[in-house]
Amino acid sequence: MVIAAVGRLRQGPEASLIADYLDRHAKAGRALGLPPVNLVEVEDKRGGGMAAEAPLLAKAIPDGAALVVLDERGQMLSSPEFAARIADFRDAARDLAFMIGGADGIDPGLRSRADLAISFGRMVWPHMLVRVMLAEQIYRATTILAGSPYHRE
Repeated sequence: MVIAAVGRLRQGPEASLIADYLDRHAKAGRALGLPPVNLVEVEDKRGGGMAAEAPLLAKAIPDGAALVVLDERGQMLSSPEFAARIADFRDAARDLAFMIGGADGIDPGLRSRADLAISFGRMVWPHMLVRVMLAEQIYRATTILAGSPYHRE
């Protein structure tokens, strides 16, 4: 699995949280057939916006991977629904790539390639916080699939 995101995350609380959740996922997911998550950060230093970021993000997607974009127009899933989607991709033997765009979002051409677009709500979130929220939801999905009591209904 990969999280491809625009921008570089500096050391700080967000980076620590992401590392913690992804480490927890890696440990719990192994027994479930879920691979560790690799965070790939891309940056267009010339400031070309979505169009310039698109090829950098596309290069981070493994061949044959299912693409899940985080987009404010995407579906709002519950955590158990998110876990089920991850399990579906795993059961179909597809690698999974999550994509977080830059300040302007994800290029429409790249977004149209997505197998799934999800939203963390109608509010706009800082992209660095979206990374934390996604990492936590991946870990939560792993615990749901494992039957762990971390997630409570």
